[in-house]
Formats: sequence, C-alpha cells, structure tokens
Amino acid sequence: MGAKQLGFSDYELTTAKKQTKREKFLSEVEVVVPWQGLIDLIEHR
Repeated sequence: MGAKQLGFSDYELTTAKKQTKREKFLSEVEVVVPWQGLIDLIEHR
C-alpha cells in the first residue's frame, strides 16, 4: 500500500557517489599547495 518515506540519511546513502581519481587528486592538492601565498604574490604585482 503506502511506500516507505525516505529519511535524510536514506537520501544521502542513495545519492552518495564514489570519489573519482580527479576529485581525490584535487582535494590532496588543495591541502598541499600554499594557495594564499601564491595569490599574494600574484595580486601585489
């Protein structure tokens, strides 16, 4: 009869996707590269 209503955690599990190699690489680069230092060098020229 009535379908079970999905909760937020159910929705999260059904829409979660595996992280691609590109996404993993970019997240690692985000941590390692001193972005603010590079931005400061570029902006002050």
